[in-house]
Amino acid sequence: MYLLQPPAVRDADVFTTMPNALRRRDVDTDWSRANRGGARIDAFLEGPVWANGYLWVTDIPFGRIFRISTAGDWELVAEYDGEPNGMKRLSGDQFLITDYRNGLMVLDASTGTVRPWLERRNSERFRGLNDLVFDSRGNLYFTDQGQTGMHDPTGRVYRLAADGRLDVLIANAPSPNGLVLSPDEKVLFVAMTRGNCVWRVPLQGDGSVSKVGQFFTSYGPSGPDGLAMRADGHLLVANPGLGYVWVLNPRAEPVEVIRGPAGASLTNLCFGGEEGRTLFMTESTGSSVLRIDMPVPGAPVHGGAAGKYHA
Repeated sequence: MYLLQPPAVRDADVFTTMPNALRRRDVDTDWSRANRGGARIDAFLEGPVWANGYLWVTDIPFGRIFRISTAGDWELVAEYDGEPNGMKRLSGDQFLITDYRNGLMVLDASTGTVRPWLERRNSERFRGLNDLVFDSRGNLYFTDQGQTGMHDPTGRVYRLAADGRLDVLIANAPSPNGLVLSPDEKVLFVAMTRGNCVWRVPLQGDGSVSKVGQFFTSYGPSGPDGLAMRADGHLLVANPGLGYVWVLNPRAEPVEVIRGPAGASLTNLCFGGEEGRTLFMTESTGSSVLRIDMPVPGAPVHGGAAGKYHA
């Protein structure tokens, strides 16, 4: 009889905390009223990306993008009228953003400007975009979460092909959030926050999906959020309601739990550092970034090409 061994437990360190000068005090926002119970928060960090020797993060309610140096120093790169969540580098100084309010947006970090990339599908607005990932061929996968959940499982997962074709892969998702590809790009994993689980989405050769199933089940008040993939096929799951990162082997067995400080809410994560072995985690409660060294680096993170997809 096979018995699962208890997962190892490690505590993450605080890498850096947002300076007080950058915090927005006592400001009411539409986003916090809808998503944080009306609390007046000074920031909400998400979308970590390691690029050009810096860690980049988004601040959803205040439409800000920050660049953080290896010494932990913060720089405001852009501020605009939007709600940026997930972010991935396109190429050079350009980053693609899933913006809850505006759709897909492009940041030009050299100028600090943000412009539309794909705002609508067939003249219809998205419900509220959340996160994104590219494959090695330039196809983009992204989640349209909105306010969906178990009461309304109509969130969507899209694929935008390199030639501009936009397909709905999943239309019955209870709060689709973070997503990541397996190292061989044959499987897409999608966090279902309100379903408190991660779905496994096999990608077929003709571009369709089939036999979508539930891969991992968590627990607690707020389920899986951001996802990352290790080069050895281990899936990392940020679980804000628990303040954990689950490290799952290919059988979805937790082999390690990475914990934040008491009261922490770990929203998203990425690999970075010189060898790609440092795991960075955004912590929304204290507006800080945590880090921990990993024995295996992250799987390659691909970019796309800034292009023509305007609507």
